[in-house]
Amino acid sequence: MGLFDLFRKKTPTPPPVEEKPIQEEVAAPIPVMEETPATTEVAAEPTPIPEPIDLAPEPQSPEPSPEPVVEIATQAEPVSAAPEELEDKEQLQKSLAKTKEGLFAKITKVVIGKSTVDADVLDELEEVLITSDVGVNTTLKIIKRIENRVAKDKYLNPAQLNDLLRDEIQQLLAENNSNDFENFEYGQQKPYVIMVVGVNGVGKTTTIGKLAHKLKAAGNQVVLGAADTFRAAAVDQLKLWGERVGVRVVAQAMGSDPASVAFDTVQSAAANGDDVAIIDTAGRLHNKVTLMNELTKIKNVMDRIVPGAPHEILLVLDASTGQNAMEQCRQFTEATAVNALALTKLDGTAKGGVVIGISDEFKIPVKYIGVGESINDLQLFNKKEFVASLFKA
Repeated sequence: MGLFDLFRKKTPTPPPVEEKPIQEEVAAPIPVMEETPATTEVAAEPTPIPEPIDLAPEPQSPEPSPEPVVEIATQAEPVSAAPEELEDKEQLQKSLAKTKEGLFAKITKVVIGKSTVDADVLDELEEVLITSDVGVNTTLKIIKRIENRVAKDKYLNPAQLNDLLRDEIQQLLAENNSNDFENFEYGQQKPYVIMVVGVNGVGKTTTIGKLAHKLKAAGNQVVLGAADTFRAAAVDQLKLWGERVGVRVVAQAMGSDPASVAFDTVQSAAANGDDVAIIDTAGRLHNKVTLMNELTKIKNVMDRIVPGAPHEILLVLDASTGQNAMEQCRQFTEATAVNALALTKLDGTAKGGVVIGISDEFKIPVKYIGVGESINDLQLFNKKEFVASLFKA
């Protein structure tokens, strides 16, 4: 019995020894795993034990963190947009450099040695505007307005002539372009159908390609219709632009009926759920009656599929041709109901004043301007930025 008692005294002692390490080993890994990130990020905390308790809510602490992330994102949008706007303004200024230099050089000669804005100054200014391709009728209107301002406000200093001219051109453009076009999104009608007209060589197909690129970048699904079936080069060029931009092109064999191509394009756009359909047409002016009949036929077949189509008849003009662009605008507006203008090649001409004359003469808003050869060098026309760039010192 004495040995048994000794054995009983020995057996209870080991369990506490074994249970303590087991409990300590179970408890130890939990704080070790949770304390490690805390100690590395927070440096040295005075009490390591509460940290596992604090670490439980800390994974939820990222909930407030999305707030600054969202704020940063919303702030980043204008920051990223600002450089784009600045690039557009800089590109516009570059494209108008030749027009601006010619205009300012001529106006400077007008005011040299003059002490007042008199009849002689106004006569010379009239000649400057006409030779800058502003157009006779528009020039006479501007001169009359400046003459009234001089008489009313008693402007006597020729140095103020630039300010007067800028203000009157600004107001004139505002009358014919009441609203500036702000984006390349057309959500009023789906599909929104644009029929593009213009003579060969003005940059019509290139403008279509650039416009398709801008529309797609704005989130629109675009399809092109190669209805200029009288020139194989026109169809091939449009197909190349379609591949470059990544949009579908509907085309038929050379010599096909343009109205048939337009019909297929709009029908395909409606079935496919496309946002915008752009229809290229033949650029011929040798017979206005034939042209009018052809464009009318194209309009009628598109209207059967999408009532009201085309929603936009876009006339593309080459600004570098000056008064020839005015004549083309006159003939096309007689042939069809043009309701938007695109002026190309402003970057290579000193005849940018034609934008002012065309806008005033035909009361049709200038919607797009081409300011370079890059795929992104098609801008929505902004009258304020245009005049500001034209008169920027």
